[in-house]
Amino acid sequence: MDDTRPIFVQIAEQIENEILEGILAEDAQIPSTNDLAAFHRINPATALKGVSMLVDDGIVEKRRGIGMFVAVGARERLIGRRRTSFVDVYLAPLIAEAAKLGIDADELARMLREQSDGRTSERTSS
Repeated sequence: MDDTRPIFVQIAEQIENEILEGILAEDAQIPSTNDLAAFHRINPATALKGVSMLVDDGIVEKRRGIGMFVAVGARERLIGRRRTSFVDVYLAPLIAEAAKLGIDADELARMLREQSDGRTSERTSS
């Protein structure tokens, strides 16, 4: 757990990541709030708050008497939301800094390709 962000947000992000990574598929049951609370050693109300965020966002749906399940289309919604966030959080500041340094779009693209190629070869050689 990360001490800089609320635990309930981290719980929601953990479930989102498992959906994005394919660990939790559409219609799959997510862990109960009691299971999440026990695993993370937190109050069940905190776990419920994280899961409730996902319900409010349409990522998880309640099935009365059964539990919580990944909603149909949840992965696509998450990808769309995170792509938008990626642009705002990472790409826009990168482009602004590149402009300050006189790096044009072509040079920036080249730099990104080189970084990506370098990381790919680092991963395969490890």
